[in-house]
Amino acid sequence: MQKLIAIANVVAWAGFWSFGYLAFSAGPDQSGQMVIAAVLAALGGGVGMLAYFWLVRHTEATGYAKPANRAEKRDDDEIHGEVL
Repeated sequence: MQKLIAIANVVAWAGFWSFGYLAFSAGPDQSGQMVIAAVLAALGGGVGMLAYFWLVRHTEATGYAKPANRAEKRDDDEIHGEVL
């Protein structure tokens, strides 16, 4: 499953950059092409980000990558070690 997500990640980011270039390089008289390319670029960027975040979470969960530094959860009533 992770290989499929990794392939989807690469394809989505390639679509993002390709269609993003097409959207920016379209002439002012080609507004239809510009809008369609921008929508496809946005979809590619969204799918690429979701796939990337899934891959990061998967590699942290399996131990392949070191987990990111995160703050510990604390109670809202406790500030600087004192209970309010």
